[in-house]
Amino acid sequence: MALHKENILLVDDDINILELLQRHLHAMEYHTYKAVSVKEALYILKDTFIDLLITDIQMPEVDGLQLLKFADEHYPEMPKLVVTGYPSAKGALEVIKSGATDYLTKPFTKEELKLSVQKALVHGKKRKTIKPKTAVIDNNIHADMVGISEGFHKVLNIVERVKNNKATVLIKGESGTGKELVARAIHYSGKYSRAPFITVNCGAIPENLQEAELFGYLKGAFTGADENRNGFFQAAQGGTLFLDEIGNASLAVQTKMLRALQEKEITKVGSRKVEKVDIRIIAATNSNLQDDIKNKKFREDLYYRLTVVEINVPPLRERKSDIPLLVEKFLRKYGIEYKDRLLQISPDALRILNNYDWPGNIRELENIMQRAIIMSDGTVGVKDLPEHLKFQIDFPDSGFLPLRKMEKEYVQKVLISTNGNKTKAAEILQIDRKTLREKLK
Repeated sequence: MALHKENILLVDDDINILELLQRHLHAMEYHTYKAVSVKEALYILKDTFIDLLITDIQMPEVDGLQLLKFADEHYPEMPKLVVTGYPSAKGALEVIKSGATDYLTKPFTKEELKLSVQKALVHGKKRKTIKPKTAVIDNNIHADMVGISEGFHKVLNIVERVKNNKATVLIKGESGTGKELVARAIHYSGKYSRAPFITVNCGAIPENLQEAELFGYLKGAFTGADENRNGFFQAAQGGTLFLDEIGNASLAVQTKMLRALQEKEITKVGSRKVEKVDIRIIAATNSNLQDDIKNKKFREDLYYRLTVVEINVPPLRERKSDIPLLVEKFLRKYGIEYKDRLLQISPDALRILNNYDWPGNIRELENIMQRAIIMSDGTVGVKDLPEHLKFQIDFPDSGFLPLRKMEKEYVQKVLISTNGNKTKAAEILQIDRKTLREKLK
């Protein structure tokens, strides 16, 4: 039997039904994901491309109807099949109105399940040929990435161009801009999506362990090496190795990385045997690698090997039109997680979020939204935001500006007057250079 490529998400609070469905679908050569709640299903939908959703209706907390409505709104091309033990004419009508493709009543035979799945998948393919590609579908394909700004679409355009090849990519951007999301989008939206995606934070591995962790080691290679072990390069075989904070890699590791990129081979610590690797490297940095090259901290030849394709992820302050979409995403995600329902945000609270400069970028916005959702009574309002944000609103009717904004404009004028000379600007402002650097951030 030919192997099916479809991913099927199964959602039911009854473990026995989940296992039965999984067993039947595996016998039919489908690949399945299981969720025992709507919450869990939303996490899977967020990170995985799903071809068919099969869900129960009667579930505790958030029921299957809400999941159907959410999926129909945000994943319109994905077919939805309902399996339930509570059939009624009224219930069936409500299910279909909520976006379901078909309705299967428990108990069911394996053949009935097979026919319903085939019918739903065919229906989904028909919808794909008829419906135009929309921003919502783009968000589905590109995992957790959302946006409408020009900068966002520039990033997506490069993702589309590199997703189906193994060209080495360097992603640049400030901390918190979502560089790992871009790397995941490249991997999971392309033809290598079923292969491994391995993330390594080079800044989190002590320098003396980087080589062993990345390339593996043989038993006895060093104190504590009690067994032979593969490294991250071997773990990513056939797929993608994402090297975050690449600027923190030691020079010795950089040399081995260069060989891995040039020759497609690595050597474990303590071994002389050369092993072939077939992987795509995506690296990311929030530092200036060209400055590191000048300071002899980063190899120039490795830099050029890494920048076959370069992606610059803009900071959130340069893509403010994306803030409402990101806020909506976090309302859905954390509203379900913390409050078991979808939440809204007040216009005043959203205006504050739009006016803020977000030095911590999307990560800061996500953290603030988590806190606000926890503190809210239903609708996220100004009272739920941190104190330092509540004073970000301009008050045009009063004729005054917030102190922070006035200070920012004054510092910029002084810098312009000194032609960008920070030492002179600091003298005029009567602050030290370190304080000026902090203010410029």
